[in-house]
Amino acid sequence: MHKPRPVVAVVDDDPRVLESLQDLLESAGYSVRSFSSARSLLESGLTKVDAIITDISMPGTGGFELRDTVKQARPELPVFLITGRHEIADQDRARGVAGFFQKPFNAKILLAALGDALRASREGG
Repeated sequence: MHKPRPVVAVVDDDPRVLESLQDLLESAGYSVRSFSSARSLLESGLTKVDAIITDISMPGTGGFELRDTVKQARPELPVFLITGRHEIADQDRARGVAGFFQKPFNAKILLAALGDALRASREGG
């Protein structure tokens, strides 16, 4: 019996980013659930998700707020933040995330970081 594919939730209000991340992650063997808002992800529940990749700047709940909510519900769940802006300098706010990527991001680096975070969370680290 083969192991189920890890499920990655992608949250971004830009449909082009959702589509490109979905294509990238599926080609790397992940199962992907796409959401256009943090609220839609939270309403669907976090139980069947193995990692989250979220945009920082979205209407309503942004990536930092989503990270805070997720960390209270499932502290072991890896959360990656992506941004089209230059707020990466805000390192204090970036604590508690598995990775921080600026658009356009390097797909290989993102996939490697995602794989590392999923292995660490499965091993309880």
